[in-house]
Formats: sequence, structure tokens, C-alpha cells
Amino acid sequence: MKLSFRQSDILEIARVEGRVVVENLADRFGVTVQTIRRDLSELADGGKLERVHGGAVLPSGVTNLHYEDRRALSAEAKTRIARACAADIPDGASLFLNIGTTTEAVARELLSHRNLMVVTNNINIANILVANESCDIVVTGGSLRRVDGGLLGDLAVTTIRQFKFDLAVIGCSAVDASGDLLDYDLQEVSTSRAILESARSAWLVADHSKFQRQAPARIASLSQIDRFYTDVALPQALSQQCSDWDTQQVVVSNPT
Repeated sequence: MKLSFRQSDILEIARVEGRVVVENLADRFGVTVQTIRRDLSELADGGKLERVHGGAVLPSGVTNLHYEDRRALSAEAKTRIARACAADIPDGASLFLNIGTTTEAVARELLSHRNLMVVTNNINIANILVANESCDIVVTGGSLRRVDGGLLGDLAVTTIRQFKFDLAVIGCSAVDASGDLLDYDLQEVSTSRAILESARSAWLVADHSKFQRQAPARIASLSQIDRFYTDVALPQALSQQCSDWDTQQVVVSNPT
């Protein structure tokens, strides 16, 4: 894409500082916040930046976004995905929810469910579900990753392997065109694989931004997923692959 002088400067600021904030840029360049939002949207459409609440960040590559930025990214889409997923989870089920901002959104949608048993390696999810007095919560243990409340390592994997869940609801950092689910942390990959092995059925929750990102470590294939909740239609070739694999696609589009 051809950048304006202001957009080039915005991109350089993002490279130096890691992120940019709409109001700060408007003050810096002496333009309206609407003008800056248009600049950021064009830069995001061109793959130069990723929009987050209040601004934008550099696109992820071999390193992940800051957790708060990940939580803000595609927040409305994550809520729609989580609501659709939670609606399909029956009362009385046993399930695993792993590390991730979308799985945390699923947990928030489970607060009125009855008689669930939820196992998780995500301290944030455990804290969310405390408000549901009808939910039994099991936390795996493991080494705490402070940036996102994740529990990883051998202890987490050993705990997971003691169970056979009705359902695993997992997220991932990226989905590539071949249908591989990808992540950044090898320990998290090992944990996710153990989760899939311990579940009778596996559901993936991932918004469209995961198709625009790259991560170096492979978790599994969509062929190992029974149901995939997302907010945009998959590319035709991948959609056909999912059909061949009997991976059900649930697309929760924006109602507007």
C-alpha cells in the first residue's frame, strides 16, 4: 500500500514504541481523532498494524501480543463467538477451558449454567467461574505465567491426563491456510495437545484475526477439531477441507 507522510510517521512511532494511541497521535499531528482512526484502519487493512482498543500495535510474528492488547483485539467478535459456544454446552457437562482471551469470554457466558465441572490451566477463568456457585472448578497447577495467568509445565500436563472431559474448548494464537493450529510457547503447545488427547470432543474458538497472524509452533490440525466457532467464513479451500474432515464450522457473523 502507498502510505501518506503521516501514516509513515505513525508506523515509525509504532516500531519504536510498540503501540500507538489514537488521542496521543491526534495531539501530535494536530488532526482529529477520526482522521487518526482512518489512518490506523488503513494501516491495519494493509497488514502494517493490528487495531486494539484505543489504538494499534505492531503485527505479531514470532512473539505474541501483550495480553491486554490481545483481550482488546476483536473483543466484540470474541463475545459473539463465546455466546454461541456457551449456548451449545449442556448443563452437567465436564469440560476443559485453556489459556486465552476467547476462552475467558466463554467462561463469562457460562455463569448461568448448572452443574458444570470445569478444569482449567487459566487462573483468570477460575476467578471468573467462582461467581457460578453451581460450577465445580479444578485448577491444574503448574508454573505460573504471570502475563496471562496461565499454568504450564509437567504438573499441568500430568493433571490434565488424570481426566476424560466431555468437551475441551480451546483457543490458539494462529490458524494457517492449511488448517494447522499454531502457538508461540512450546510448553503451551504440549499442554494443548494433552487437553485434546483427554477430551471426547474438541471445540476451537478463534476469531478472524487468528487467520492474519503467524506463530512458529504447531499444536494440531483442524482435522482433530469437532467444531470450530469463528466470526467470518473460512477461505473456500479451508472450508472444504473442514467439510472433508467432518469439522463443523459455526460462523457467528456481526448482525450489523
